[in-house]
Amino acid sequence: MKFSHLGLLLCPLVLLSACSDDDNPIQAANAGAISKVQLGPRPAFLVDQLADGELKTSLQACVDDMNTYSVSDFSIGHRGAPLMFPEHTKESYLAAARMGAGVLECDVAFTKDGELVCRHSHADLHTTTNVLAVPELAAKCSVPFTPADTANGVEATAECRTSDFTLAEYKSLTGKMDAANKQATTVEEYMDATPSFRTDLYATSGTLMSHKESIALFKELGVKMTPELKTPAAQDLAAAGITQQEFAQKMIDEYIEAGIEPSEVYAQSFSIDDVEYWVANTPEFGEQAVYLIYLLDGVPSPTEIAAKNINIVAPIYTALVEEQNGAVVATDYAMQLKEAGLDLITWTIERKYTDMHEFEVLNVLKKDLELVGVFSDWPATVTFFDNCIK
Repeated sequence: MKFSHLGLLLCPLVLLSACSDDDNPIQAANAGAISKVQLGPRPAFLVDQLADGELKTSLQACVDDMNTYSVSDFSIGHRGAPLMFPEHTKESYLAAARMGAGVLECDVAFTKDGELVCRHSHADLHTTTNVLAVPELAAKCSVPFTPADTANGVEATAECRTSDFTLAEYKSLTGKMDAANKQATTVEEYMDATPSFRTDLYATSGTLMSHKESIALFKELGVKMTPELKTPAAQDLAAAGITQQEFAQKMIDEYIEAGIEPSEVYAQSFSIDDVEYWVANTPEFGEQAVYLIYLLDGVPSPTEIAAKNINIVAPIYTALVEEQNGAVVATDYAMQLKEAGLDLITWTIERKYTDMHEFEVLNVLKKDLELVGVFSDWPATVTFFDNCIK
């Protein structure tokens, strides 16, 4: 079951046919399936940072000799390409597709009127969109903006949930880089907090998307789809008038309604209950549903997971690889998952959870553990590696 810092980029609108003569690369990229993968300078930059050795030599040969790269199902766009583009926006998805991500992710939340949207959390609009700068919508937030009181050690607060707004209101917002200044005394200061390892250069037009729109875009781009069902709070479920199981079913129903083959969809959740629901009630989609794992405490054993007819698990990569005596190696837990017959995916390369080099991590993930897919905040990194190391 197979998925079939940052230097200044060389072209103005990174990787979206930006080196062509087209005046509107975003619209051009939305014209159909990706015909040419463009990686930009980052993979080569990362190769240069590797210690001398066999891996660096192999990768350097690809930098010097490979002229074309193919779309890779091993390369999964995590929320698109959020290292430089506002996450879960059309622009971010298009950038990820141009970087050769063969699978794109829509984290699925819902609005007050029960419509599904692409958002990492039900409670992140205040950090990922311009909602606080729109007074009539900011007034509807569950927790309105309150400035910091630095003299008394009180941080600025705000909480704007997808369930605070209708789909139409949600779609009127603009995505921004995920960030908040907790010491802010004004809304403007609160929103202007993009960390130094990211950039606002491409955050001028973050187009928010519904789940249905993401399906249509991904189909047009010719990529597979990995929606993650987010876990709503009780207030979200109450606001939309639905249950968790209805939410889980509605997400799958939108793929069925769009005529998407189950083999093109890898439904995910951190809740094993959601995955078991899909296995039992939508078996065609449940066959390749993905159980996401962060902390191992309370997680069933690999054999217990497999006994539930769950075929794919996706732990954070720090659960699968570790550094021993200066080398990156597979963990005992990773080997236990493999021995249980489970296919593996992991997340998220280009998020600095450790000091391990991205390519040393990928080398173990692909060659030793035979992962079927790797999420990345900058998919070009994984696309390059998969094209180079066979």
